[in-house]
Amino acid sequence: MSLISVVVPVKDEQDNIAALYQRVREALRTGPDWELVVVDDGSTDQTLAELRKIATVDPRVKVVSLRRNFGQAAAMQAGLDAAMGDLVATMDGDLQNDPDDIPLMIAKIEEGYDLVLGRRLKRKDALLIRKVPSLVANWLIRKVTGLPYKDFGCTLRVMKRELAENMRIYGEMHRFIPVLANNLGARITQIDVRHHPRTAGRSKYGIGRTGRVLLDLMTIRFLSRYITRPMHFMGGIGLLFLILAFVSVAVTCGMKIFNGVDMTGNPLLLLSALLFLAGMQFLATGLMGEIITRTYFESQDMRPYVIRESLNLERTPGDTRNIRAA
Repeated sequence: MSLISVVVPVKDEQDNIAALYQRVREALRTGPDWELVVVDDGSTDQTLAELRKIATVDPRVKVVSLRRNFGQAAAMQAGLDAAMGDLVATMDGDLQNDPDDIPLMIAKIEEGYDLVLGRRLKRKDALLIRKVPSLVANWLIRKVTGLPYKDFGCTLRVMKRELAENMRIYGEMHRFIPVLANNLGARITQIDVRHHPRTAGRSKYGIGRTGRVLLDLMTIRFLSRYITRPMHFMGGIGLLFLILAFVSVAVTCGMKIFNGVDMTGNPLLLLSALLFLAGMQFLATGLMGEIITRTYFESQDMRPYVIRESLNLERTPGDTRNIRAA
């Protein structure tokens, strides 16, 4: 690989910028050519000023300054969009990740993997505020997605450029990069990496984001299985409700015929109506989802697949450019 891009989102990390640059430079001094892409996510301290100083001296340091704080996922996406390397490494700017682990991850990539994840050993974070919520979140993500990785929250990763180019990260989706990569058919592995205590600045992320992670987990589950067939999800629920409505009506009629129970005073009749209306609403939502999905893919000339490679093809499937007339 001729170039590796190290993407680092930062916010209010003025005391860590110089050390970050030095550590990355030392870690990659004997490896491939590198660039350091730092995304300033609306810092209110002197972070941007520190970045300008270093970028003036070393052109390998690229700086992307966002107009305001958009969040870690948006900053990560901005860094991926700006990266020019054949490989892309991501890490946090607080130096709890160790840049010295990047060459080890590059070696794993050269074994044929598309994405190498880090797993933090002996994590140096507060037990109740950081470790326990992370353990619960990792367990839940494994159960919902079926992926075996132990640490989804470690920001230290190395991936191939073509994988990075096909990702879209938003919300709290940076935690779900392994899931997004798996949806794209990537070959993924995870290795143990070092983790250091924070020596300067303070963490911007705490237990308050747990709820957002749970909501994004629901989103990623839906996108993983039903993005191209929303009717299978919504319609399935709708049909279940309609069946339950039919059963409820049948029980209501049976109670009237065999036991003489008044139908108008039977709560099961009201339940039947509610289940029927809910079922019809889910079916209608599924149909609208199908129309929106078709519009999304066709209007943008999108394809519901990602090609790893092709052999002896004059053009890539789905590419309508440069088609010669017969």
